[in-house]
Amino acid sequence: MTRVAASLAAVLALALGACGGDGAEPGASREATLVLDFQPNAVHAGLYAALAAGEYEERGVDLTIREPTASTDAPKLLAAGRAELAILDIHDLGLARERGIDVVGVAAIVQRPLAAVIAADRDALRTPADLEGATAGVTGLPSDDAVLDSVLEDAGVDPGSVERVTIGFDSVAALSAGRLDAATAFWNAEGVILRRLGVPTREFRVDEYGAPSYPELVLATSADTLAAEPELVDDVVEATGRGHATAIDEPATAIAAMVEQVDGLETAEQRAQLDALLRAGALSGDIGLERDALRRWARWDVAHGILTESPAIGDSFALGLER
Repeated sequence: MTRVAASLAAVLALALGACGGDGAEPGASREATLVLDFQPNAVHAGLYAALAAGEYEERGVDLTIREPTASTDAPKLLAAGRAELAILDIHDLGLARERGIDVVGVAAIVQRPLAAVIAADRDALRTPADLEGATAGVTGLPSDDAVLDSVLEDAGVDPGSVERVTIGFDSVAALSAGRLDAATAFWNAEGVILRRLGVPTREFRVDEYGAPSYPELVLATSADTLAAEPELVDDVVEATGRGHATAIDEPATAIAAMVEQVDGLETAEQRAQLDALLRAGALSGDIGLERDALRRWARWDVAHGILTESPAIGDSFALGLER
């Protein structure tokens, strides 16, 4: 198949034809809102590159990228029809489905985990085993405890031997001030910032210590939107894939496009973050989802208490464009 929702589109084709389609005039632009998972940063460079290059417009989509607010609950916005698409942390997608919100992942924005345990002193903490007896900061999210547990268990360290301090999303300040030995954070964001601040960090990336490789961030929609507008979803996926290709092949172009569209971003910082993603192979122009990777993710989430049971992969993700 060449389209994310191809099989669903085929099933709906006769029905759509019978009712005269979706009412839009041929060639009319379709409006869509995409809510980000976090404030714009280098993981989103492909989106902004695609927007600047007219990739969405070329496919007849008038896309608005919306930054999240403190009160944003993207799965609820999708379910209520207040946004057609959103970028979700894959763990949040699983949790939303457990709450009965029928969100569906349609593409991989990032192809590997971004979470890590970051040590503030690379000489004192050379391996995860050195974390025994240390003090580590966590945000308070279940996925953070899972990351810390996975890294420790892989090294044969009792997770209970590490004192945990809930610090929210303040890992940069806590580690740079020396208040903690380590903290859970994203290696592509906080990890880069800390290095640029001169903090001698060491990163224990979770997929190198016990966790499988899985797509950390996924582009998602609601089951209703996918059923009613499969071509819209597919066109956004295709355009986003083109934007990712630009971010990979022409990173300076992608960063320039994002900085131009988003106030307050600093070019050098965002380029450093994008370079970290590229070095790690975390971005791909092929943003399709891989069934086996999703199965491994689901088992890991259940084993580490993020989810209570493994979600049905075929219901949770649209796999028309499998990698």
